[in-house]
Amino acid sequence: MIVYSEVSAFTQTPGQGNRAGVVLDAAALSEAEMRELAAFVGAPETVFVTRMGGGRVRVRYFTPTQEVEFCGHATLALGLMLAQAGHWHGETLELETLAGRVPLRLVSEAGVPSQIWMRQQRPQTRPLPLSLRAELAEALGIDSRTIHRGLPLAAASTGLWSAFVPLLDPLILDALEPDFAHVEALCGALEVGSVYAYAPMGVNRFAARDFAPGLGIPEDPVTGSAGGALMALLAQEGRLPVRAGRACGVIYQGHALGTPGEVEVEVEMLGNSVVAVHVGGCAALEREGTWTRQPEPGR
Repeated sequence: MIVYSEVSAFTQTPGQGNRAGVVLDAAALSEAEMRELAAFVGAPETVFVTRMGGGRVRVRYFTPTQEVEFCGHATLALGLMLAQAGHWHGETLELETLAGRVPLRLVSEAGVPSQIWMRQQRPQTRPLPLSLRAELAEALGIDSRTIHRGLPLAAASTGLWSAFVPLLDPLILDALEPDFAHVEALCGALEVGSVYAYAPMGVNRFAARDFAPGLGIPEDPVTGSAGGALMALLAQEGRLPVRAGRACGVIYQGHALGTPGEVEVEVEMLGNSVVAVHVGGCAALEREGTWTRQPEPGR
């Protein structure tokens, strides 16, 4: 019997934000079993701990259909479960992921975990040709004139690549009717995991929706990895105010699915260069369950 948890990430309310599966003891599971368990849990991503000790935790992430290098909301969920299970009391902790090492920081209030922060990978960015506006708009079900000309249209990653498409207004964002087959084809052509549409709500506040049908996630409710990459991209392009070497912002996501969540981001800057990206938020345990391993053939 394998014990797993279902955790709501980037929210304090169970059932809101983005659901993640967490398996704290996956050392004995094969890759095939991790895939099977992730499909059974059915969350956008499930994180598996394959080794723990010495201030480091080795993890793997799976969607219901495949393995991915990194997942922000599942990392947040894992941090909560490690703290609640007594494996983490706020000391230095570093995750070993396929995307690289991810340090975690725990914030507690009166001894109760309240927020988990992760330092994501150094951002990578590449421009997207402006000629793609029409095709991206068609894939999202909108007119190309509703794409914002003053915000960056680009691909970026702090662990998982996304194509970032700026829109003029959050109302346009809410009304998106994506053609998922077209979105998946674009993701393949652009070598990204998702198409992430965003719209400004203020100087450093944005609404967003993230579509990743090629990863088995038609729409991801709240996306920590893409949230960090977006804020790094905006800071690098001079679209966020910088004070004392830091640019801070909040992304609101999940409202279109009825599961709102908030992603907080701090970007460390040195001149015009991004030095580090920190993504944080709350998490809440939804439920716990068990999964029975099936005997391997021949045993």
